[in-house]
Amino acid sequence: MADQDQQTSLETAPPPAPFIRGSRKTRTGEVISSSMNKTIVVRTVTRVPHRKFGKIVKQMRKFYAHDEQNQAKTGDTVRIMETRPLSKLKRWRLVDVIQK
Repeated sequence: MADQDQQTSLETAPPPAPFIRGSRKTRTGEVISSSMNKTIVVRTVTRVPHRKFGKIVKQMRKFYAHDEQNQAKTGDTVRIMETRPLSKLKRWRLVDVIQK
């Protein structure tokens, strides 16, 4: 009897909601290296106030990004987007080349 109750409750359960992917971070930066195959190194510059003194300072950070067609060259301004880990260092992928 208990087995029948469990089966009917499983059958009448509503279907699961469709999976909605969250928004992914995007960054804009300059390509500083494109010598690797299908990989570029992008430097982003963020301007933030100093914690103690309040002066605006630049924070530079390097991101390794996947470039499938090897279309970005050194000096280009590009937009990259967060993605799943592709290698030890690559967690970003190239979205588009903004300026050549």
